[in-house]
Amino acid sequence: MKRLSRRLTHVLFVVLLMLSLPAQAGDMGKFDAAEAKAVRAVIEAQLAAFAADDGPRALSYAFPDIRKRFPAPEGFLEMVRKSYPVVYRPRSVGFLEPELEDDEVFQAVEMSDADGVLWVAIYRMGRVEDGSWRIMGCRVVPGGGSAT
Repeated sequence: MKRLSRRLTHVLFVVLLMLSLPAQAGDMGKFDAAEAKAVRAVIEAQLAAFAADDGPRALSYAFPDIRKRFPAPEGFLEMVRKSYPVVYRPRSVGFLEPELEDDEVFQAVEMSDADGVLWVAIYRMGRVEDGSWRIMGCRVVPGGGSAT
């Protein structure tokens, strides 16, 4: 029961955080399961690339603006390693319900770090010309607990 209560607290925190993000003109809402699966697949693929220390592959899942800022994939990998250690090497990963806002998706992912501390990574996703999803940014906030 305690774990369920803690999980509900985390979900509420993420929802409130997402609602506090700057809104564009549209409403936030859910989108279909196939799109949610596609968004999740991109994030999972990037996490797998981080686990393999594959900078070029990890950077390939980033939005074009991010790729322009990191012409050397090794620089991107190093930035993630230093600034987002829980994303670079999560001990556990759990996807929450994605939210659609205009042409962007906010995907919250609960992660625990090497010490078992919980974090929530909020991915901002956008479509590229071919219609696929790419990562526009990620914000990591404390999840308020530890994994058991």
